[in-house]
Amino acid sequence: MNDHERNSERRRQRALERLGTNTPRCVVCGFDNPLALELHHIAGRAYDDELVPVCRNCHRVLSDAQRDHPPGNAKPVGALECIGHFLLGLAVLFEQWAKRFREFAAALFAIGRQTLEQCGAQL
Repeated sequence: MNDHERNSERRRQRALERLGTNTPRCVVCGFDNPLALELHHIAGRAYDDELVPVCRNCHRVLSDAQRDHPPGNAKPVGALECIGHFLLGLAVLFEQWAKRFREFAAALFAIGRQTLEQCGAQL
């Protein structure tokens, strides 16, 4: 292994340690390169420490959506406010997953139509 490969592997190992798993994957799109994955605070950093791995692109989308969440009411932040922000963060994740589900469904229907057409042509 040359210096370039060693350095690359070190960076990869550090990313895996930061992500806390040897098999990280973006929870939204499935991207799996640990060097391009980040940890997203579901409720927002000020409201909870629960994290999910996401790619940089999905992280920007999720974090931007959090900007539309209501601002904090008080310091220190209360439990109800934390729960509310956590539920809003989950809702944003579900919205992203719903988009993916529709894409997957459309792809399956297209494959199904293509298969039917091929079967009909063979008869």
